[in-house]
Amino acid sequence: MIPKQQLKGLTPYKPGKPIEEVKKELGLKEVVKLASNENPYGSSQAVKEAIQKELTQLHIYPDGYATSLRTAVGKHLKVNEDQLVFGNGSDEVVQMICRTYLEKGTNTVMATPTFPQYRHNAVIENAEIREVPLQDGKHQLDEMLAAIDENTRIIWVCSPNNPSGEHVPENELISFLDNVPKHVLIVVDEAYKEYVTAKDFPDTLARLNNYKNLVVLRTFSKAYGIAALRVGFGVANAEVVAAIEPSREPFNTSRVAQAAAIAALGDQEFIDMCRLENEKGRSLYYKFCEQYNLDVYPSQGNFVLIDFGIPADDVFNYLLKNGYIVRSGSALGFPTSVRITVGSQEQNKEIIKFLIQLLVERGMVKS
Repeated sequence: MIPKQQLKGLTPYKPGKPIEEVKKELGLKEVVKLASNENPYGSSQAVKEAIQKELTQLHIYPDGYATSLRTAVGKHLKVNEDQLVFGNGSDEVVQMICRTYLEKGTNTVMATPTFPQYRHNAVIENAEIREVPLQDGKHQLDEMLAAIDENTRIIWVCSPNNPSGEHVPENELISFLDNVPKHVLIVVDEAYKEYVTAKDFPDTLARLNNYKNLVVLRTFSKAYGIAALRVGFGVANAEVVAAIEPSREPFNTSRVAQAAAIAALGDQEFIDMCRLENEKGRSLYYKFCEQYNLDVYPSQGNFVLIDFGIPADDVFNYLLKNGYIVRSGSALGFPTSVRITVGSQEQNKEIIKFLIQLLVERGMVKS
């Protein structure tokens, strides 16, 4: 039994510690998870009602083409239904894109650090990976363009970027799109789009007609609050979608997930509330960082990446012992930073108290 050579040394994705595991390990009664950029407000009440209705249909296969969801998303985004491809989370759409376009002898260009599944799936397809380091948390688009050659098949732009939170402004993205060769697929991952408040964030979907090689990724796992059900999608020109579809597994999104996503999409008041509360939460972290002279990346997501100037695992372990699970930057390419999901206002205020306590105990600030 001999696996693919490129799988040797490739590790599976490691999510943040589960709440129950931390409770048992540390003997804590209450644990708050702010590690996986989940929505602290859950999902719309309409989602719960839609799920309940589907529970009598669990013996029936889902619609593999996700027709009703396709119609709802197409109407909401004002795109044609044949411009959509659905996945078991946007992670699966990334996998499908890599399966469709990458193979030995091809290469793909991406920033680093960024969402790790671009690289992971490219390795599986035995493609060459060309990584361009971020600068101040931002994509270096000119350098990424310079890395393209005749064998480049995909170039990835995560905006807002995970884990830095920085976004690509409209003027920079348009210039970039203008300069990417037509034989290269441009994937712009907008998983956190619903949280964005920046006025210069591009309307990427409006560019699809002008750029036939553009794909935009979105998800229902973040602001819509149905991460457990795994629904993500790509939006592209029909020709690109037609090329990707054969790599999609049949019935890859469940009946329950499709119904929940339709209901979630229909409650934009809930999304507006989440965006507003998230912005308030980000502001609390910015004020904390300003007060204690800590560097923080300007984020357009529902998370902040804060540089504490000490080993990230030290901050992670301190917060863990106090009942807060965050994401250590040591696993994200930022060895002295911690990524914290913006929680409820109560959670944000409480974790900031512990962070101040850590700074005092370390002698980094006066009590």
